[in-house]
Formats: sequence, structure tokens, C-alpha cells
Amino acid sequence: MSEVAVTGAIKRYGQVAALDGVDLTFADGEFFGLLGPSGSGKTTLLRAIAGFIALDAGEIRVDGTDIARIPVHKRNIGMVFQNYALFPHMSVAENVAFGLDVRDVPAAEIKARVAESLDLVRLSGLEARRPRQLSGGQQQRVALARALVTRPSVLLLDEPLSALDKHLRQEMQVELRRIQRQIGITTIFVTHDQEEALTLSDRVAIFNQGRVVQAGAPRAVYERPVNRFAAGFLGEANFLEGQVTALSGGEARVALVGGGELALPQGDLAAGSAVLIALRPEKISIEPGMAVGANAVAGRITAAIFSGSSLTYRVAVGERLMIVFEQNKSRAPLTEGSEVVLRWNAADNVVVAP
Repeated sequence: MSEVAVTGAIKRYGQVAALDGVDLTFADGEFFGLLGPSGSGKTTLLRAIAGFIALDAGEIRVDGTDIARIPVHKRNIGMVFQNYALFPHMSVAENVAFGLDVRDVPAAEIKARVAESLDLVRLSGLEARRPRQLSGGQQQRVALARALVTRPSVLLLDEPLSALDKHLRQEMQVELRRIQRQIGITTIFVTHDQEEALTLSDRVAIFNQGRVVQAGAPRAVYERPVNRFAAGFLGEANFLEGQVTALSGGEARVALVGGGELALPQGDLAAGSAVLIALRPEKISIEPGMAVGANAVAGRITAAIFSGSSLTYRVAVGERLMIVFEQNKSRAPLTEGSEVVLRWNAADNVVVAP
């Protein structure tokens, strides 16, 4: 397979920078997720790699070769679009074979490779059906088989599962990861779904306003976001403002705006400095009682939302509203209006840039 290296990528549309100096390397055989809000630049980067748009500046190299002057059909890159882009008048087999037909591959080889690709996506036996006779998940698999049948060195996926319902989406996530691991192809995919990115990716990059805010292993990015945007975009987060009041024994004490105190690892914090803390809702325990000491605050439940496997509590803590996630366990849910205490570990306080 192949390594893809993007260096200093810039693409402007008038005064808007769709890509503003993007540097990313996608390792050989890696499954890499690009996520961010609409208009953040992730799809622009995908289309630039595919060859559908030209960069204003910067380079895209595949295995060290600059592909700027290589036309789309010669880049050996497969792509699955959000709407699948299947030909409605063609059968499944004809759709999958299309890329081979235009390359003048011999008929016998086409037949063998189509059968191989359909077997890979578990659609053997459906060769004669038309797209309208397939479920959404089956259409997605046909689009994937068509992208893979040409044996590309890189696979690009643009919101490949967005048209599917939640249950089918989860099934297809498992299938997509199985297929990618089986063939070992370098895969770059765009998604708005944060859970999907965490589930599928070896690494992720969060985009905002044409720039990469943070990149790394999903767990590392989730557990240690670098700034408020990254923490708030990838999952939920509570943000607590305060000032460092004391440093002792490798621990920092922070007086929170509005009352309360935090303790957290000192790191490179300085006494008297203002800090912004990100705290994930699932890191917090909630129970009736009184707040005592650091990393414990008293509040009142303003909303208790049941969602099957979990509960979400919204808790008023002074002027702040904090969110708490709790697994649906055997105890009775706490009710709106209840006075509660929230507690968490010092290590779960993450200092982020504003």
C-alpha cells in the first residue's frame, strides 16, 4: 500500500481559506479519520488528494511522488462518495466492473476481480440486482467493492455511512474496519460522527477553519485535548475557569470562578496563572451528599435525561451548569431538583488553551 504526505496545503475560495497550511502524514496501511464542523476543510483535503481540486500551494505526495500533475484516473486512488454514486441502470456486477472496463482490462480478469471484490464485501450472489433492489447497507458495500476492485493504493471515504440508520451504521463500521484490516489499504475518511471516528480510526485529525487543531490516536486526543475547541468538538466537556493558588508536592490547587477548588497535577502551571480546565462528563460521579475538599462541588439537578443504557444529568453548580453521564445501573435514577455532590479524580482535570 502507500504513505500519503500532505505538506503546507493551502486552498482558497476568494477570501475564505478552505485549507490554511495543512501538514499531515497518513501512514502505510493506516485508517485515518478527518473530522470537524462543516466548512472546516476536511472534505477539501480529501478531494485534493483524489485530484478533483488543485491546491493553491503545498504538496501532496504518495510514496514520495508529488501527484499534483497526475490526472485523477491515473492516481490509483479509490473513492467512496457520501451518496454512493451508483449507476441505477447497471447491475451490481456492472457497477463494480465499471472502473475495470474503462481501463480495458480483459473480460476474464474483470469477471474474476468483480467476484473477488463482491466476496470481500459479502455480496456474492447479488451480481444481477440493480441498486434499487438493495438495502442502504448493501448499496454502500457495492460502492466500496467498486472502489476496491481496481486495487488502489489509497482509499478515500467521504461520509460513507451517513445515509444509514444508527443500527446499520454500527454494523457497517465493523464491516468497514474488517475489510480495511484484511486488505491493509491506507484509508482516509471524512466524518461528522465523533463516535464513528473514535471507533474506526488508528489516528484522527480535528479540523477547524482550514487548519488542523489536533491530531493523534483517538484515545489520546479525547483524553488530552489541547484546547477548548478540540475538547468541545470531540465529545462533551465541562469547562471550568480558575486561578492557580498554590503549588506543592507536584500538585496544583485551583480556585474556581464562582466557588470550589480543584487539585490537579502541577505540570508547567505557575502560581497565580489563570487556567481553563476541561472535564469529561463520564469522569464525574454523582450522588446525594455534601461537597468536601478539592474536586467536589455541590449542585442541584435541573434535568435528568434517560437514554436507555445511560443517564445524562444537568446540574446547576452556582452560576455554572455541569453535565454528568452515568451508566444505567441498578439504583433508582436521581430526580430533578435533588441536591447532589459531584466528585472526580485530580488526573481527570485537563488544562486546555482557550
